[in-house]
Amino acid sequence: MAGAGGLRNTVRQELVARQLEEQITSRYPVGQRLRVLDVGMGQGTQALRLARAGHTVTGLESDAVMLKAAREALAGEPAGIRERVRLVEGDGRDTGVHFLPGSFDVVLCHGVLMYVEEPDGLLAGLARMLAPGGLLSLLVRNGDALAMRPGAAGDWQTALDAFDTDTYTNRLGLKVRADRLEALTATLDGIAAPLHAWYGVRIFTDHVGNDVELPAADELHQVLMLEERAGRTDPYRRVAALLHLCGVRRI
Repeated sequence: MAGAGGLRNTVRQELVARQLEEQITSRYPVGQRLRVLDVGMGQGTQALRLARAGHTVTGLESDAVMLKAAREALAGEPAGIRERVRLVEGDGRDTGVHFLPGSFDVVLCHGVLMYVEEPDGLLAGLARMLAPGGLLSLLVRNGDALAMRPGAAGDWQTALDAFDTDTYTNRLGLKVRADRLEALTATLDGIAAPLHAWYGVRIFTDHVGNDVELPAADELHQVLMLEERAGRTDPYRRVAALLHLCGVRRI
């Protein structure tokens, strides 16, 4: 996929993976094999990482192109990892059609909510999929930082307009929506999966073009260290392009 191996996407995937691992290891015994549902799994980057770590992963994806890419990526894995991954074609709003309540220890929904006009029903369905004490991981566009990218690029009018809206045009040319930390915190509490931790993702690299390749290993290490530290530090994380929120299902 275009840009999948570039700096911008690598920062996103690597930071989310590290943050997710931090939350998993703080909640579950080392070596415990978890049941994971990845809703809107895309090409399967996080799903495969979790499968390689020993977990059983179900990927739910409605886009045929993305599902094909995930299948191709999975085909290149060793047999033991392939056996731990199940791919299902379906919409994240229909989890109740495919799975029983409480079937998963971890549910991921990364980069999906911006395409859903009314996300509350989807989120409630995801929470129902979690076993008591289970972890819900959301990655959303930060509605409180929509002016940052156009402002940094010198697009003054777009930046000014961003203060008065929750929508934006993404790099695919699609008009989509963003979420705000305060509103999502209230929603998570209302669906019995209150916010446990949150991070900022892509604070200094969101302006980078999709075609920008990875720098040398030592520079990439510095970039990731910088982004990781800023992503857990105020005030930097509050102006991140993306927010990674982790809720925990009430017992």
